[in-house]
Amino acid sequence: MQNTVPGAQLSVVIPTFNEKSNIAELLRRMDSCLGDTRWEAIFVDDNSPDGTPQVVRDIAMQDARVRLVHRIGRRGLSTACVEGMLASSAPYVAVMDADLQHDESLLPAMLRELQTGQLDIVVGSRYVGQGSVGDWDAERAKISRIATRLASTVVKADLRDPMSGFFMLRREVLYEALPNLSGIGFKILLDLFASVPRPLRFLELAYTFKTRFSGESKLDSMVAWEYLMLLLDKSIGRYVPVRFIPFAMIGGLGVLVHMLILLTLFKGMAVDFATGQIAASVVTMAFNFLLNNAFTYRDRRLTGWGLLKGWISFSIACSFGAAANVGIATYLFRENTANWALAALAGIVVGAVWNYAVTAVYTWNKPKQAAA
Repeated sequence: MQNTVPGAQLSVVIPTFNEKSNIAELLRRMDSCLGDTRWEAIFVDDNSPDGTPQVVRDIAMQDARVRLVHRIGRRGLSTACVEGMLASSAPYVAVMDADLQHDESLLPAMLRELQTGQLDIVVGSRYVGQGSVGDWDAERAKISRIATRLASTVVKADLRDPMSGFFMLRREVLYEALPNLSGIGFKILLDLFASVPRPLRFLELAYTFKTRFSGESKLDSMVAWEYLMLLLDKSIGRYVPVRFIPFAMIGGLGVLVHMLILLTLFKGMAVDFATGQIAASVVTMAFNFLLNNAFTYRDRRLTGWGLLKGWISFSIACSFGAAANVGIATYLFRENTANWALAALAGIVVGAVWNYAVTAVYTWNKPKQAAA
């Protein structure tokens, strides 16, 4: 082939959601610090309503180093990072945020360390040397320290900042981790370290976490929940699907809701038992569906008409699950009336597994779409 142009040495993957005001400044700073390095920026956007994808496209029309992966119908920082890394062919891949809180001037040093061939991954760390969390308040710093300590339960490496979202790795490391990656939540570095089946050779370089350049933070009350789900997945996920845990917990809470409604209608309002049971079942199914949609399947959350259709499919699946519960329990009870509690428990387990398996496929199995 003639007139070929060498590919990028370094791909910088940047997950975005409502970051349009930061894109141009981030690219300007990257261009300034990376010098003669052949680099590219891969923005992975989860269909930002503020117009971030169009801003990236407009810049990409003028700069071939800028690319966009536009995801439709799903959200999640970890999965966005993975898709961006997979879209790259560069031998070295970095991940950083679009809000300019990560120090882009550290990228050349990260690349030099990896090019020596002695390391698998270089981490931008707030907790080594002169590193700092910047102007965080005491409460946020305390939460970060607790989360870091919890990370040691699944990451055995002596990594000082496993919660960092700023790092660079050899792309082969991604391929090693892929079969075990959970893609849950927002801490992809922790997921990578816990998913590679060998100790990673790593180095932490100090940097100071900066103030957001523009826009609003994406941290919300669900961050702690997603982090807990990630830790559970990396610790017991090989034995039990991690989503089944909150699904079962919500189901248990639903039993209490059902009994409370039935007690209110049957005993408190003199409604006949059958009518009360039906009403309690309908309300409980809606209760379980909404909680699972908000927590268990937050990354596949249904909205609009999809919410209504999802509730219908969930209710149908759980109706069959209830029938399986009663059928199994009744059969086992008839076989051994002395073990009625065990029979009831077996019915509950069978019903819960059925409900989880069927709703995972038919209620929350949203199509995985991406547009570039």
